Amino acid sequence: MEFFKYISKRILQVIPLLIIVSIISFFIIRLAPIDPLAELRLNPSISQETLDKEIKRLNLDKPIYIQYISWAKSFLKGDLGYTSAGEKVSTKLKERIPNTLLLTSIVIFMTWIVGIPLGILAAVKKETVFDRALTVISSVGMAIPSFFFAILLLIFAVKTGWFPVGGLTSYNFNELSWGGKFFDLAKHLVLPTVVLFTISLSGLQRQMRANMLEVLDSDYVKFARAKGLSEFKVIFKHALRNAINPMITLLGFEFAGLLSGAALTEYVFQYPGLGRLILEAVMKSDINLVMASLMMGTIMLILGNLLADILLMLTDPRVRGTK
Repeated sequence: MEFFKYISKRILQVIPLLIIVSIISFFIIRLAPIDPLAELRLNPSISQETLDKEIKRLNLDKPIYIQYISWAKSFLKGDLGYTSAGEKVSTKLKERIPNTLLLTSIVIFMTWIVGIPLGILAAVKKETVFDRALTVISSVGMAIPSFFFAILLLIFAVKTGWFPVGGLTSYNFNELSWGGKFFDLAKHLVLPTVVLFTISLSGLQRQMRANMLEVLDSDYVKFARAKGLSEFKVIFKHALRNAINPMITLLGFEFAGLLSGAALTEYVFQYPGLGRLILEAVMKSDINLVMASLMMGTIMLILGNLLADILLMLTDPRVRGTK
Protein backbone atom coordinates (compact mmCIF):
# COMPACT_ATOMS: atom_id res chain seq x y z
CA MET A 1 0.00 0.00 0.00
CA GLU A 2 2.82 2.37 0.92
CA PHE A 3 4.49 1.56 -2.40
CA PHE A 4 1.51 2.63 -4.53
CA LYS A 5 0.92 5.72 -2.36
CA TYR A 6 4.55 6.76 -2.85
CA ILE A 7 4.44 6.22 -6.62
CA SER A 8 1.11 8.05 -6.96
CA LYS A 9 2.52 11.00 -5.05
CA ARG A 10 5.58 11.12 -7.32
CA ILE A 11 3.41 10.98 -10.46
CA LEU A 12 1.24 13.85 -9.23
CA GLN A 13 4.35 15.93 -8.55
CA VAL A 14 5.50 15.75 -12.18
CA ILE A 15 2.29 17.21 -13.63
CA PRO A 16 3.22 20.83 -12.70
CA LEU A 17 6.72 20.18 -14.07
CA LEU A 18 5.32 19.12 -17.45
CA ILE A 19 3.12 22.22 -17.56
CA ILE A 20 6.04 24.54 -16.73
CA VAL A 21 8.30 22.91 -19.34
CA SER A 22 5.61 23.14 -22.01
CA ILE A 23 4.91 26.83 -21.25
CA ILE A 24 8.59 27.84 -21.30
CA SER A 25 9.32 25.85 -24.46
CA PHE A 26 6.24 27.10 -26.31
CA PHE A 27 6.74 30.78 -25.50
CA ILE A 28 10.48 30.75 -26.33
CA ILE A 29 9.79 29.12 -29.70
CA ARG A 30 6.80 31.28 -30.59
CA LEU A 31 8.42 34.57 -29.56
CA ALA A 32 11.09 34.02 -32.20
CA PRO A 33 10.38 36.12 -35.33
CA ILE A 34 9.87 33.04 -37.50
CA ASP A 35 6.76 31.81 -39.29
CA PRO A 36 6.11 28.32 -37.81
CA LEU A 37 4.54 27.25 -41.10
CA ALA A 38 7.28 28.68 -43.35
CA GLU A 39 8.62 25.25 -44.32
CA LEU A 40 5.12 23.93 -44.95
CA ARG A 41 4.32 26.87 -47.23
CA LEU A 42 7.45 26.15 -49.30
CA ASN A 43 6.60 22.48 -49.68
CA PRO A 44 4.69 22.05 -52.97
CA SER A 45 3.19 18.76 -51.80
CA ILE A 46 1.34 20.49 -48.93
CA SER A 47 -2.17 21.56 -49.91
CA GLN A 48 -3.79 24.83 -48.89
CA GLU A 49 -6.34 22.77 -46.99
CA THR A 50 -3.59 21.30 -44.81
CA LEU A 51 -2.16 24.79 -44.20
CA ASP A 52 -5.56 26.16 -43.22
CA LYS A 53 -6.06 23.19 -40.90
CA GLU A 54 -2.73 23.87 -39.17
CA ILE A 55 -3.47 27.61 -38.85
CA LYS A 56 -6.80 26.76 -37.26
CA ARG A 57 -5.33 24.04 -35.03
CA LEU A 58 -2.54 26.32 -33.76
CA ASN A 59 -4.72 29.48 -33.69
CA LEU A 60 -1.89 31.44 -35.32
CA ASP A 61 -4.20 34.41 -35.96
CA LYS A 62 -4.89 34.80 -32.22
CA PRO A 63 -2.84 35.97 -29.16
CA ILE A 64 0.02 33.76 -28.06
CA TYR A 65 -1.65 32.58 -24.82
CA ILE A 66 -4.63 31.37 -26.88
CA GLN A 67 -2.17 29.58 -29.15
CA TYR A 68 -0.64 27.81 -26.14
CA ILE A 69 -4.02 26.70 -24.81
CA SER A 70 -4.95 25.44 -28.26
CA TRP A 71 -1.66 23.56 -28.58
CA ALA A 72 -2.03 22.02 -25.11
CA LYS A 73 -5.54 20.77 -25.91
CA SER A 74 -4.34 19.23 -29.17
CA PHE A 75 -1.37 17.62 -27.41
CA LEU A 76 -3.57 16.05 -24.74
CA LYS A 77 -5.82 14.65 -27.47
CA GLY A 78 -2.81 13.15 -29.23
CA ASP A 79 -3.11 15.50 -32.21
CA LEU A 80 0.53 16.56 -32.72
CA GLY A 81 0.09 18.07 -36.18
CA TYR A 82 2.40 17.75 -39.18
CA THR A 83 6.11 18.28 -39.74
CA SER A 84 7.46 20.78 -42.27
CA ALA A 85 7.84 17.85 -44.67
CA GLY A 86 4.14 17.07 -44.42
CA GLU A 87 4.54 13.92 -42.28
CA LYS A 88 2.59 13.27 -39.11
CA VAL A 89 4.60 14.27 -36.03
CA SER A 90 3.29 11.23 -34.14
CA THR A 91 4.68 8.95 -36.86
CA LYS A 92 8.15 10.54 -36.63
CA LEU A 93 8.18 10.18 -32.85
CA LYS A 94 7.15 6.51 -33.05
CA GLU A 95 10.11 5.94 -35.36
CA ARG A 96 12.71 7.79 -33.27
CA ILE A 97 11.84 7.24 -29.59
CA PRO A 98 12.47 3.44 -29.59
CA ASN A 99 15.88 4.03 -31.21
CA THR A 100 16.94 6.50 -28.51
CA LEU A 101 15.63 4.22 -25.75
CA LEU A 102 17.57 1.31 -27.26
CA LEU A 103 20.82 3.31 -27.33
CA THR A 104 20.48 4.81 -23.84
CA SER A 105 19.38 1.49 -22.29
CA ILE A 106 22.42 -0.31 -23.70
CA VAL A 107 24.75 2.46 -22.48
CA ILE A 108 23.25 2.54 -18.97
CA PHE A 109 23.40 -1.27 -18.68
CA MET A 110 27.03 -1.42 -19.82
CA THR A 111 28.01 1.56 -17.65
CA TRP A 112 26.62 -0.01 -14.50
CA ILE A 113 27.97 -3.49 -15.25
CA VAL A 114 31.49 -2.08 -15.68
CA GLY A 115 31.47 1.12 -13.60
CA ILE A 116 30.19 -0.25 -10.28
CA PRO A 117 32.80 -3.08 -9.99
CA LEU A 118 35.59 -0.70 -11.07
CA GLY A 119 34.49 1.84 -8.46
CA ILE A 120 34.49 -0.83 -5.76
CA LEU A 121 37.94 -2.09 -6.77
CA ALA A 122 39.36 1.44 -6.88
CA ALA A 123 38.07 2.12 -3.35
CA VAL A 124 39.33 -1.19 -1.95
CA LYS A 125 42.74 -0.69 -3.61
CA LYS A 126 42.98 2.98 -2.66
CA GLU A 127 46.29 4.72 -3.50
CA THR A 128 47.61 1.70 -5.41
CA VAL A 129 48.87 1.77 -9.00
CA PHE A 130 45.52 0.38 -10.14
CA ASP A 131 43.58 3.16 -8.40
CA ARG A 132 45.84 5.92 -9.75
CA ALA A 133 45.75 4.55 -13.29
CA LEU A 134 41.96 4.33 -13.14
CA THR A 135 41.78 7.92 -11.86
CA VAL A 136 43.85 9.18 -14.77
CA ILE A 137 41.81 7.24 -17.33
CA SER A 138 38.48 8.41 -15.87
CA SER A 139 39.71 12.02 -15.79
CA VAL A 140 40.57 11.83 -19.49
CA GLY A 141 37.16 10.28 -20.20
CA MET A 142 35.36 13.08 -18.37
CA ALA A 143 37.44 15.78 -20.07
CA ILE A 144 36.78 14.68 -23.66
CA PRO A 145 33.67 16.38 -25.14
CA SER A 146 31.26 13.81 -26.54
CA PHE A 147 30.97 15.71 -29.82
CA PHE A 148 34.76 15.78 -30.34
CA PHE A 149 35.13 12.11 -29.40
CA ALA A 150 32.30 11.18 -31.79
CA ILE A 151 34.06 13.00 -34.66
CA LEU A 152 37.33 11.17 -33.89
CA LEU A 153 35.57 7.80 -34.00
CA LEU A 154 33.77 8.82 -37.18
CA ILE A 155 37.12 9.58 -38.85
CA PHE A 156 38.46 6.26 -37.56
CA ALA A 157 35.48 4.39 -39.02
CA VAL A 158 35.81 6.14 -42.39
CA LYS A 159 39.56 5.44 -42.61
CA THR A 160 39.38 1.77 -41.56
CA GLY A 161 35.95 0.80 -42.90
CA TRP A 162 35.48 -1.46 -39.90
CA PHE A 163 32.16 0.05 -38.80
CA PRO A 164 29.19 1.69 -40.55
CA VAL A 165 29.34 5.48 -40.27
CA GLY A 166 25.66 6.33 -40.25
CA GLY A 167 22.12 5.15 -39.61
CA LEU A 168 20.86 2.22 -37.56
CA THR A 169 20.66 -0.49 -40.22
CA SER A 170 22.07 -1.28 -43.65
CA TYR A 171 20.13 -0.80 -46.89
CA ASN A 172 19.54 -4.57 -47.21
CA PHE A 173 18.50 -5.05 -43.59
CA ASN A 174 15.10 -6.58 -44.43
CA GLU A 175 16.75 -9.19 -46.65
CA LEU A 176 19.02 -10.48 -43.86
CA SER A 177 18.36 -13.47 -41.60
CA TRP A 178 17.53 -12.93 -37.93
CA GLY A 179 21.17 -13.47 -37.01
CA GLY A 180 22.29 -11.15 -39.79
CA LYS A 181 19.87 -8.46 -38.61
CA PHE A 182 21.20 -8.73 -35.06
CA PHE A 183 24.84 -8.33 -36.10
CA ASP A 184 23.99 -5.54 -38.55
CA LEU A 185 22.16 -3.64 -35.81
CA ALA A 186 25.01 -4.29 -33.36
CA LYS A 187 27.63 -2.96 -35.82
CA HIS A 188 25.69 0.28 -36.28
CA LEU A 189 25.34 0.72 -32.51
CA VAL A 190 29.03 0.23 -31.69
CA LEU A 191 30.33 3.76 -32.34
CA PRO A 192 27.55 5.82 -30.67
CA THR A 193 27.54 3.37 -27.76
CA VAL A 194 31.32 3.67 -27.28
CA VAL A 195 31.08 7.48 -27.19
CA LEU A 196 28.28 7.63 -24.62
CA PHE A 197 29.64 4.68 -22.61
CA THR A 198 33.09 6.29 -22.26
CA ILE A 199 31.69 9.61 -21.05
CA SER A 200 29.18 8.00 -18.64
CA LEU A 201 31.57 5.38 -17.27
CA SER A 202 34.11 7.92 -16.05
CA GLY A 203 31.64 9.82 -13.86
CA LEU A 204 29.88 6.72 -12.53
CA GLN A 205 33.10 4.94 -11.59
CA ARG A 206 34.47 7.95 -9.71
CA GLN A 207 31.19 8.50 -7.88
CA MET A 208 31.05 4.83 -6.83
CA ARG A 209 34.65 5.03 -5.61
CA ALA A 210 33.88 8.11 -3.50
CA ASN A 211 30.77 6.48 -2.01
CA MET A 212 32.65 3.28 -1.11
CA LEU A 213 35.54 5.19 0.49
CA GLU A 214 33.08 7.12 2.65
CA VAL A 215 31.24 3.97 3.73
CA LEU A 216 34.42 1.96 4.35
CA ASP A 217 35.55 4.69 6.75
CA SER A 218 32.31 4.54 8.76
CA ASP A 219 32.10 3.16 12.30
CA TYR A 220 29.81 0.21 11.54
CA VAL A 221 32.22 -1.11 8.88
CA LYS A 222 35.14 -0.80 11.33
CA PHE A 223 33.02 -2.67 13.91
CA ALA A 224 32.25 -5.42 11.40
CA ARG A 225 35.95 -5.84 10.72
CA ALA A 226 36.69 -5.87 14.47
CA LYS A 227 34.21 -8.74 14.86
CA GLY A 228 36.38 -10.79 12.54
CA LEU A 229 34.13 -10.82 9.47
CA SER A 230 35.84 -11.60 6.19
CA GLU A 231 36.72 -8.69 3.91
CA PHE A 232 34.32 -10.07 1.30
CA LYS A 233 31.37 -9.91 3.73
CA VAL A 234 32.38 -6.48 4.99
CA ILE A 235 32.47 -5.03 1.49
CA PHE A 236 29.59 -6.78 -0.26
CA LYS A 237 27.19 -7.38 2.63
CA HIS A 238 27.63 -4.21 4.68
CA ALA A 239 29.45 -1.49 2.74
CA LEU A 240 28.03 -2.00 -0.76
CA ARG A 241 24.41 -1.91 0.41
CA ASN A 242 24.79 1.66 1.66
CA ALA A 243 27.18 2.86 -1.03
CA ILE A 244 24.87 1.80 -3.87
CA ASN A 245 21.83 3.82 -2.73
CA PRO A 246 23.20 7.25 -3.83
CA MET A 247 24.05 5.66 -7.20
CA ILE A 248 20.44 4.62 -7.70
CA THR A 249 19.39 8.20 -6.97
CA LEU A 250 21.74 9.35 -9.72
CA LEU A 251 20.20 6.94 -12.23
CA GLY A 252 17.58 9.46 -13.30
CA PHE A 253 20.20 12.19 -13.75
CA GLU A 254 22.36 9.79 -15.73
CA PHE A 255 19.44 9.11 -18.05
CA ALA A 256 18.96 12.85 -18.48
CA GLY A 257 22.64 13.36 -19.21
CA LEU A 258 22.62 10.57 -21.78
CA LEU A 259 19.66 12.08 -23.61
CA SER A 260 21.37 15.47 -23.85
CA GLY A 261 24.72 13.94 -24.81
CA ALA A 262 23.05 11.60 -27.26
CA ALA A 263 21.70 14.52 -29.30
CA LEU A 264 25.13 15.56 -30.61
CA THR A 265 26.34 11.97 -30.86
CA GLU A 266 23.26 10.98 -32.85
CA TYR A 267 23.80 13.96 -35.13
CA VAL A 268 27.44 13.08 -35.84
CA PHE A 269 26.67 9.44 -36.63
CA GLN A 270 23.34 10.25 -38.31
CA TYR A 271 21.68 7.93 -35.82
CA PRO A 272 17.87 8.09 -36.17
CA GLY A 273 17.11 9.04 -32.57
CA LEU A 274 15.06 11.64 -30.70
CA GLY A 275 18.04 13.93 -29.99
CA ARG A 276 18.92 14.27 -33.66
CA LEU A 277 15.25 14.81 -34.48
CA ILE A 278 15.06 17.75 -32.04
CA LEU A 279 18.21 19.37 -33.45
CA GLU A 280 16.96 19.07 -37.02
CA ALA A 281 13.53 20.37 -36.04
CA VAL A 282 15.05 23.43 -34.33
CA MET A 283 17.17 24.24 -37.40
CA LYS A 284 14.05 24.05 -39.57
CA SER A 285 11.93 26.02 -37.07
CA ASP A 286 9.43 23.16 -37.15
CA ILE A 287 7.29 24.19 -34.19
CA ASN A 288 5.09 21.08 -34.14
CA LEU A 289 8.06 18.72 -34.20
CA VAL A 290 10.11 20.75 -31.71
CA MET A 291 7.33 20.98 -29.14
CA ALA A 292 6.29 17.33 -29.44
CA SER A 293 9.93 16.14 -29.28
CA LEU A 294 10.72 18.31 -26.25
CA MET A 295 7.66 17.05 -24.42
CA MET A 296 8.45 13.42 -25.24
CA GLY A 297 12.03 13.97 -24.09
CA THR A 298 10.79 15.51 -20.83
CA ILE A 299 8.40 12.59 -20.25
CA MET A 300 11.25 10.13 -20.83
CA LEU A 301 13.41 11.99 -18.29
CA ILE A 302 10.60 11.94 -15.76
CA LEU A 303 10.08 8.21 -16.30
CA GLY A 304 13.82 7.69 -15.77
CA ASN A 305 13.68 9.56 -12.46
CA LEU A 306 10.54 7.64 -11.47
CA LEU A 307 12.34 4.35 -12.17
CA ALA A 308 15.21 5.50 -9.96
CA ASP A 309 12.75 6.37 -7.17
CA ILE A 310 11.13 2.92 -7.42
CA LEU A 311 14.50 1.13 -7.30
CA LEU A 312 15.60 3.26 -4.33
CA MET A 313 12.39 2.45 -2.52
CA LEU A 314 12.97 -1.28 -3.05
CA THR A 315 16.60 -1.16 -1.87
CA ASP A 316 16.38 1.37 0.97
CA PRO A 317 13.86 0.57 3.75
CA ARG A 318 14.05 4.15 5.04
CA VAL A 319 12.40 5.47 1.87
CA ARG A 320 9.37 3.20 2.15
CA GLY A 321 9.00 3.88 5.84
CA THR A 322 9.93 0.41 7.12
CA LYS A 323 12.75 -0.77 9.30
